[in-house]
Amino acid sequence: MASRTVHPIGSARATIRVPGDKSISHRAAILGAIATGVTTVEGFLASEDCLNTARAMRHMGADIERDGDRLAIRGVGLDGLRESGAVVDVGNSGTGIRLLSGLAAGQAFTTTITGDASIRRRPMDRIVKPLSAMGARISGASGGLYAPLTIQGGGLHGIAYDSPVASAQVKSATLLAGLYADGETTVHEPSLSRDHTERMLTAFGASVRRDGLAVTVTPRPQLTGREVRVPADISSAAFFLVAGLLAPDARVSCVGVGVNPTRTGIVDALRVMGGDVVAEAEQMSGAEPVADLHAATSSLRGATFAGDAIVTMIDELPLLALAGSQARGQTVVRDAAELRVKETDRIAAIVSELSSLGVEVEPRPDGFVIDGPQRIRGGECESHGDHRIAMMCAVAGLIGDAPTTIHDVDCVNTSFPTFWELLEQL
Repeated sequence: MASRTVHPIGSARATIRVPGDKSISHRAAILGAIATGVTTVEGFLASEDCLNTARAMRHMGADIERDGDRLAIRGVGLDGLRESGAVVDVGNSGTGIRLLSGLAAGQAFTTTITGDASIRRRPMDRIVKPLSAMGARISGASGGLYAPLTIQGGGLHGIAYDSPVASAQVKSATLLAGLYADGETTVHEPSLSRDHTERMLTAFGASVRRDGLAVTVTPRPQLTGREVRVPADISSAAFFLVAGLLAPDARVSCVGVGVNPTRTGIVDALRVMGGDVVAEAEQMSGAEPVADLHAATSSLRGATFAGDAIVTMIDELPLLALAGSQARGQTVVRDAAELRVKETDRIAAIVSELSSLGVEVEPRPDGFVIDGPQRIRGGECESHGDHRIAMMCAVAGLIGDAPTTIHDVDCVNTSFPTFWELLEQL
């Protein structure tokens, strides 16, 4: 297993373009495959997760050519997919397995989908329930609770589903299945999760309407291939923005970043804490808003985060914990029990790895409490096989008293294969 050592820095000046948004890249590969005509995707994230989704669509009949971060997809239309000759393996991608399960539910054939050991530990009942209610026949480990999932699709009925969690993966799986149903499908969420699926479906020609926290898709649309420009991933940019806030004498800029309001919770939180984060050159790039984001060294203060705010920064909470360790006063995160069922138990991993660097963190069942500021002493960290924990530890290493070595860092390739190269720019 590979390791990386990060050394403390005395200042940081950098302008960085992080790779394309992971969530949007997944969706572009899927919708391009079931559209009619050619879809070109510029800025596709060539990470393991997204490449596995593109590979799955190839196995199901789409013609996909990749040249770096550009995809050319010759779609087969809504009813043109065919049964894969092999088990579909999504690797480490929770987005991949849940969205592809929704798509498979609409097909008139059987699909088996699995992933790595981490994916096989993650609960799948949250998508099995709505897809089964629509008429899909799904079997899996522990009664359908875990992958591998075998999905006998076709013959779906439109439903109105009240999702118990605000989850873009649950919503997207249900809406993708709804494209193949015999009537409209509606998903109602307790709060608004990221809305990339709704935006992209509309851009491809589907009829999608929103009423408050409910979103409805009309079945059997004529999806037409188009150009998709994928913005830089705000979840990836956040690592460098936090570095810009915490490192001494720093100014770090991330250009062309997606600033979809369902994804900017980490920027809002850092500003609440007193962080100097400025957005410039805001514009629309296709269906998504983008901007250049600038972060400069700041004196942070603790704050409390809970409720709807958590949904918009669930992937960035390890970074928020690091920021809280350097803020004056207490930082509290609540209503984040979802972290317990990510690639690892992220609450436990945050506590373990920050503790290994000398930072005291009080775990809670649904979050954590940190009193700051605290010194980061450097040392050795474990990724727990979780890309976001590995990258959090790397950013912590930039402001430590001594070098920090992170073990088992290959997992970073699942979402951000150029992370270490860009980190060197700081």
